[in-house]
Amino acid sequence: NFAATDLLNQLAATGADLLVRCKSGRNLPAVARCRDGSTLARLGALTVRVIDAEITIRTAAGTRTGRYRLLTTLTHATAHPAADLIRLYHERWEIETAYAEPKSTILDGRVLRSRTPDGIEQEVWALLTAYQVLRTAMTDATDSIPGTDPDRAGFTTALAAARDQLILAAGVITGTDIDLIGTIGRHVLAHLLPARRVRTKDRIVKRAISKYNARGPAIDRTTYKATISVNMISSP
Repeated sequence: NFAATDLLNQLAATGADLLVRCKSGRNLPAVARCRDGSTLARLGALTVRVIDAEITIRTAAGTRTGRYRLLTTLTHATAHPAADLIRLYHERWEIETAYAEPKSTILDGRVLRSRTPDGIEQEVWALLTAYQVLRTAMTDATDSIPGTDPDRAGFTTALAAARDQLILAAGVITGTDIDLIGTIGRHVLAHLLPARRVRTKDRIVKRAISKYNARGPAIDRTTYKATISVNMISSP
């Protein structure tokens, strides 16, 4: 229910731009139409752009087509083409990787050490600060080579380089020249990941018996490579 009217209005009030999915059968009377087939609608005090599309995913296992309805506060159809927003939405699960990195990569599965609320809050802020610093270093590195997708920067590579810097106490005295790439960035650029593959994952209802068997023993995990075609659905 990320498309709940009250929630979207609260989030938009912070100044953030939103791109969320809503139920395809939701009644959203159009107040205006855009040239690309999307429409404008009102949700409370908020004006949103409604984008209807059919997304077809083709993998080695076959073809699957689904209808999607997206809502966005980016109402300018020329500046923000619908097809670009649809492709962007497909990358939404990338955030799951970001969530896993502080917990599984930086902490390596360890729990926080503090046993008081204040101590836990301090540790969480320190963890998020370290994560953000590493992400900034990774972005600075990929930005130094035009056309390099930031997704190709390896987080574990950046983390290992940062740990080496701390252990060796290298660069503790800042020089007069500012190097945005730095040692961490050079390690990242030397070990860029391959271009990201399109990822697909069916929704599966988990059973309480086993979270591993619930995913099914017959799932073919070798057919990740896929192509996507997007068709805009024009409203009559």
